[in-house]
Formats: sequence, C-alpha cells, structure tokens
Amino acid sequence: MRNLNKFLIIPYLLWMIIFIIIPVLLLVYFSFIDINGHFSFTNYRQVFSMKYLKMMWDSIFYATLITIITLIISYPAAYFIRSSKFQNIWLLILIIPTWINLLLKTYAFIGILSHEGMINKMLGIMHIDPLNLLFTSGAFLLVASYIYIPFMILPIFNSMKSIPNNLLQASSDLGANTFTTFRKIILPLTKEGIMTGVQVTFIPALSLFMITRLIAGNKVINIGTSIEEQFLVIQNYGMGSTIAIFLIVFMAFILIITKSKETNGRG
Repeated sequence: MRNLNKFLIIPYLLWMIIFIIIPVLLLVYFSFIDINGHFSFTNYRQVFSMKYLKMMWDSIFYATLITIITLIISYPAAYFIRSSKFQNIWLLILIIPTWINLLLKTYAFIGILSHEGMINKMLGIMHIDPLNLLFTSGAFLLVASYIYIPFMILPIFNSMKSIPNNLLQASSDLGANTFTTFRKIILPLTKEGIMTGVQVTFIPALSLFMITRLIAGNKVINIGTSIEEQFLVIQNYGMGSTIAIFLIVFMAFILIITKSKETNGRG
C-alpha cells in the first residue's frame, strides 16, 4: 500500500515541478536581467519607484473594494439560500454563470454599458441623455464584483449550512432576538467561510488585466495590467518577471495572514 501511495503522488509532483516550480524559478532568473539582456538589479530598483508603488497601491485599493462589494452582496444572499426550500435551484442558478467563459461575460457587459448599449437605449426611451458608463472605474468595479460573487457566496453558504438548526432554535428559545442570534452565533460560525471567500476574491482581483482593458480602458491600471504590458507590449521580460515575483510574494503574505487568523480563531 505504501509503494502504491508513493507511485500515485508522482503525477502531482511532476505537475508541481513543471507548471509551478520551474516557472517561478524562471521568473526569478529573468528578474535579474535588464531590457538589454545583462545581469542587473535595475528591475528591483525600478519596482520601488513611486510609479510602481502607486500602481501596487491602486491594485490593493481596487481589490479591497471588489472584495467588500462582493461580501456585502454575498453574505445576505448566502443566508437567503440557506433558509430557502429550493437550495439546489438557487445554487444551480449561482453556479451556471461560472461555466461561461470570462471573455464572453466581459463582452456581454460591454453590450450593456456601452454608449449604444441596453442601459442607454432604455434611458433614450425615457428621453434621458445617454451616460458614459463604459471605460470608468465604476464599470470595472461592477463587472469584477459580478464575476467574483459566486466565489464569495459558496464558502459562506457552506459555513452557514453547517450550523445546526437546533442551535438557532435554542437561541430563540432563550430570548435572543434576530440581531443577537446573528452576532453571537451565525457570524462567529461563518468567519472561516468569510475568510475563504476573501481569499478567493481578493487575491485574483489583484491581478485582473482583461477586464481592466476591455471595461475600464486606461482608467484602472493594476498589477495584472502592468505585467501584461511589460511582457506583450514593451517586451521587457525582466521587469515583468520582477513585478510578477512581488505579486506572488504579496499573495503568499495574504494567505499566511489569513491562515494564522484562522488558527488563532480555532485556538
């Protein structure tokens, strides 16, 4: 049995080495190569300049806003699904949009928010001047929040679903009102689901680039946009690799902080 287990882990180790370890090592190597192909620390000096520090701050700012918006919408929605008799139907409705390609969903929003889109056509029927909805930071937040809402709802819903109904009934029998039950029972028991939802929303939101290009235009420049620009436009692979390394380090930092909080909470 032990020999079989050792054999079964080989595909996973090969996957880790080929698609994770080797690419990260290549990023580290290229981060020390300047645009002329020479070994240099120039990329690391540039990444600490005000230009890139502001870009990183903007990335954190927008990722935080996206996470807050999705949490505000997702928590009541998860509670509604948990209390509903048609949980499976609501979950199916929630999951189906995640099967659609991200690019298709983005182009659908372009059709909705553009100058000739559905919203402005409805405003035209009401004799209201069209609005400039596309290529704004608000449009970027709207589309990004819509995309990540399912990933926030599901872990919160799973945490809520594991709460025994008799625990909530006991709280009511002991005279606790709805707000007290939420504050003393539901919220503490769903903290782990909230933290998981924050992880799977905040971390990917740091590196969005396709949505920033198609929906926000040049109004939002984040880490993902900068990496894409360095690799595909400027073709400065060294600088792109350096920014990518800092993104990986920051993501790992967020995971460590979240992990330590969960561990302390269980203790």
